[in-house]
Amino acid sequence: MSDLVSVTREGRIATVRFDTGNRANALSQQLMRDLTETAQGFHDCPDISAVILTGRDDQFCMGADLKDPEGTAAAKSSLSQRRVLLRRGPRMCQAWEDVDALTICAVEGWCVGGGVALATACDLRVAADNSTFYVPEVERGMNMSWGSIPRFVALVGPARTKRIAALCEKIGAGMALDWGLCDHVVPAGTAMARAREIAEAAAALPPTALKSVKQDVNVAALALARATGHRDLEAFALMQQSDDFKEGVSAFLKGRKPDFTGD
Repeated sequence: MSDLVSVTREGRIATVRFDTGNRANALSQQLMRDLTETAQGFHDCPDISAVILTGRDDQFCMGADLKDPEGTAAAKSSLSQRRVLLRRGPRMCQAWEDVDALTICAVEGWCVGGGVALATACDLRVAADNSTFYVPEVERGMNMSWGSIPRFVALVGPARTKRIAALCEKIGAGMALDWGLCDHVVPAGTAMARAREIAEAAAALPPTALKSVKQDVNVAALALARATGHRDLEAFALMQQSDDFKEGVSAFLKGRKPDFTGD
C-alpha cells in the first residue's frame, strides 16, 4: 500500500500492518491518509471475510504524532482550514468501522490516544499481556475526539469511559479484558497469532451472513454515535486556541509537568 502500511492477503483474510520505523509508531497525517485509503479498499470487497489490523511487533501506537510538521502547520492554520484538516482522524476511524468484513485489532505494547481510537473502531481487539491502553488527551489540554466517546461507551459504559477519557487512567490488559475494552489477552508476542485464529474462524463462516450480523450489531450499538459525537471536532478546534492546549503540548514535548489555568 505505501512505505508506512503493508497489506497481505491469504484466502478470505487480509492483514494490515503499519510501521513508521520509529518505536512510537505515531499517527502522522500521511499515515492516517494511508490507513484510511487501506480501509476504504475493503468496503466493497466480497472476497474478504476478516481483516487484521496491527502495528509494530513491540508497540501498537503511541497516538497522534505531535511532532509531525504537517500536523503542526494545521494547528496554526485558519479555523476554516483546521475544520477540514481535523477530519482526517475521525475519517480514518470511520473508514475502519465501515469495513464490511470482521475487523480484528492485534495490540502489542502501548496503545495510546489516537491508537485507542483506531483500535476501538475495529470489531474485536486482541491484546498482549504487556499492553496498556491510555487516553492522555485531557492531560494535554485537549478533548478526546475522532468519534471515540460513543465507541468507548458502547464497549465499557459511561462511568468507565469517564475514567478512560476524562481521568486518563492507564488500563492494563487484564483490566481492559474485564471492562470489555479488549476481547482476548494473550502472552506478549502472540497477539497476531490469536488474531489470526479468530480471522480463520470468521473466514470459515458464510461471508454474507457474518457481515450482515456485524452490520446489525453496529447499528444497534452505535445508532446515536453521530448525534452524540458530532461536536468533538468543533470542541477540539476550540481547545487548540486555549492556553491549556498550548501548555499541555509544550509540557509533553519538554517532559515536564503542565501548569493548567483553565484559559
